[in-house]
Amino acid sequence: MGPVSGLVLLAVIWTVVFFIVLPLRLETQGEAGEIVPGTHASSPADFSFKRKARLTTMWAVPIWVVIAGTILSGAVSVRDIDWFERMSTPEVSRD
Repeated sequence: MGPVSGLVLLAVIWTVVFFIVLPLRLETQGEAGEIVPGTHASSPADFSFKRKARLTTMWAVPIWVVIAGTILSGAVSVRDIDWFERMSTPEVSRD
């Protein structure tokens, strides 16, 4: 795995974790009882992107380390997940 593919893997993991973290501890304007005119009652009352990004990074980096370490160690290869046997083993010619 090269540096660019490592960064792409981190970006994908970070995005997935971010969407998981977004609704955690969410207090809506309807729950707070302070609905701003022109917004939905389900809008966040006090959204802190910095806090959500920090929490996402704290979870995404260790997950990335485990996945990248597994890929780099060779414990799992592409041929291991070839369930339909579409990747043939290269034939060795014996001349």
